[in-house]
Amino acid sequence: QVQLVESGGGLVQAGGSLRLSCAASGRTFSSSAMGWFRQAPGKEREFVAGVSWSGGSTYYADSVKGRFTISRDNPKNTVYLQMNSLKPEDTAVYYCGARRSGWGIVAFTTGAYDYWGQGTQVTVSS
Repeated sequence: QVQLVESGGGLVQAGGSLRLSCAASGRTFSSSAMGWFRQAPGKEREFVAGVSWSGGSTYYADSVKGRFTISRDNPKNTVYLQMNSLKPEDTAVYYCGARRSGWGIVAFTTGAYDYWGQGTQVTVSS
């Protein structure tokens, strides 16, 4: 069992930065691929970024490449999402997800993730 708690969201002006954190409990964190997803009002939850169990492989949605960076600290059971050059279209609730299976490999669909946090709101003003 893994429990996830996101933090770090808030209101920021366009061009600004935020750093999201996802703290995990549970002994399987270090073997789990982790992903950040987001959901804007009226839209489906979409993949933003993912990191493999070791941190050696990272993946990004085209819309955030070059602006967002995902990383993880396994001894601290935490995954991060550094978001720079934020745009109004980045406004959404951001969720952290963990895969129980999948050999620690990142997946890009919500159905591949077994555990979710409660989400943290990110609002970017123009």
